[in-house]
Amino acid sequence: MSVQTKNIRNFCIIAHIDHGKSTLADRLLEETGTVTTREMKSQLLDDLALERQRGITIKARAVAMPFKHGGTTYQLNLIDTPGHVDFQYEVSRSLACCEGALLLVDAFQGVEAQTMANAFAAMEHDLMIIPVINKIDLVHARPDEVAEEMMNSLGTDPDDCVRVSAKTGVGVAGLLDAIVDRIPAPSGDPEATLQAMVFDSNYDDFRGAITYIRVMQGTVKAGQKIQFLRAGTEHEVIELGQFAPARVARDELSAGQVGYLICNIKSLGDVHIGDTVTVVGKNHAPALPGYDRPRRMVYCGLFPSDGQEFTDLRDALERLSVNDPSFEFEPETSEALGFGFRCGFLGLLHMEIIQQRLEQESDIDLVQTAPNVTYEITLKRGETKMIHKPQDVPDPGEIEEFRQPIVKCNVIVPEEYIGAVIKLCQERRGIQRNQEYIGAGRAMLTYNIPLAEVIYDLHDKIKSCTRGYGTLDYEMVGYEPADLCRLDIMVNGSRVDALSVVCHRADADRRGRAVAKRLKAEIERHMFEVAVQAAIGSRVIARETVPAMRKNVTAKCYGGDVSRKKKLLQKQKEGKKRMKAIGNVEISQKAFMAVLSSGDD
Repeated sequence: MSVQTKNIRNFCIIAHIDHGKSTLADRLLEETGTVTTREMKSQLLDDLALERQRGITIKARAVAMPFKHGGTTYQLNLIDTPGHVDFQYEVSRSLACCEGALLLVDAFQGVEAQTMANAFAAMEHDLMIIPVINKIDLVHARPDEVAEEMMNSLGTDPDDCVRVSAKTGVGVAGLLDAIVDRIPAPSGDPEATLQAMVFDSNYDDFRGAITYIRVMQGTVKAGQKIQFLRAGTEHEVIELGQFAPARVARDELSAGQVGYLICNIKSLGDVHIGDTVTVVGKNHAPALPGYDRPRRMVYCGLFPSDGQEFTDLRDALERLSVNDPSFEFEPETSEALGFGFRCGFLGLLHMEIIQQRLEQESDIDLVQTAPNVTYEITLKRGETKMIHKPQDVPDPGEIEEFRQPIVKCNVIVPEEYIGAVIKLCQERRGIQRNQEYIGAGRAMLTYNIPLAEVIYDLHDKIKSCTRGYGTLDYEMVGYEPADLCRLDIMVNGSRVDALSVVCHRADADRRGRAVAKRLKAEIERHMFEVAVQAAIGSRVIARETVPAMRKNVTAKCYGGDVSRKKKLLQKQKEGKKRMKAIGNVEISQKAFMAVLSSGDD
């Protein structure tokens, strides 16, 4: 099915989490007749089991929809994107493949933090933005006020707002007309040399790697030889096509179209997101700028609870990393937990989702160490190091300057909760940068806060203190010096590497005492007493003692001389001393999990 470039419209839907992107995508599929009523199910494009279970979009999905408008058939290519701040990287990749964006805002909740972030990202990509107010069927909907909020914060014209209800389908036909009328057609020339952008990929057990592309110019046909410029590899196109929403084979894809290629690529390492697909030979098209590399914000160790599953875990991580290029891993060893991997994630939700996918899709039982962020250290000899795990922090005597990552947080809250949010941000060592009102009774607070204070539970705490009305969005600013230290946990005199954390010196005493207390309750009693200590460098700041189990050795002495009892007790004491010198303390998996899960308590 060849379509003229002028009749193609590429667009994505961007919005804050839970504003109805996936539901609107369902209505568009239904309205254009891409999916029959019989095949329709809610959140059709969210095909990962986890997406359906949690009701959120994790992966961006592309789908081509035919639409008749004024006697002409148009091809609308929709790229459905996630809304959570952790998956901002998926959104940025989708924006690069589109000419327009539907900026979706809830008619009751109004403009939220992520709405602003996504709108500014779309403006940076020079996209045509169509403001859409969704959920107008709600009893408490306030579309006029929301249109005004959008004008104040984003500069959109209230008359341009398209009002729809994705749930009931009201206004969706008008939205499709607006897409055709307002979003420009792609600018590529189908006759030019092939140049296509790889914006995603996934792995099929039967077909190998499936590469998602947006053709910028030229035409790609089945059976043609192509090359990936960055990977430097050549392949033959076995099959190509579009998603509608299942894979549908086509003879060719021309400039402006979005679709997939299957090239018998067995190794997932051959497909790079952001790569350029072009013709083989010297006359190939220039490479496209691609994408910035995703910045991993959070690191943690993943270890199989059974050491035999190490290779299974490695294979599962490799499979996941090809479908999700924003996640990385490398092998590491821990004295306490054995062999495992150090993994980097975009945020805490991303980490949780990868962990759940590993457990569900690969059936591996995991132990996860406490999440931590990347720090920057300048040593006295002038060298600068990036620290991804607390064990790598050098001794305090070698450190010239310890720097932590700082993020700019935008929090949008109803005005009655401003005081609670300011107090919360100050407790997290935040520095206020700005405060402005964006509409009736709603304000946006801007703070610079250390990332380590944000990732654990700032989002949950903001939701709690604003009764669910506050929203948070953050972006990396840079590194700033701070008074940080490495807090070590020692059991029976030896350091347990998996429990080390980097924290602010003022918090070290509190956290050290909390972990020591927790470990004392969890470590089983041994035949000798076990000391649990928290230390900074060589200075011990907290200690708890797990008492020894004692056998009553004097039970068989009835009466008689007291020296006999003393002799037996002395003998037991020496035995315990010898046992302590050569005995090993077994720390159960449960004890590790208890401490790691409450690392911030």
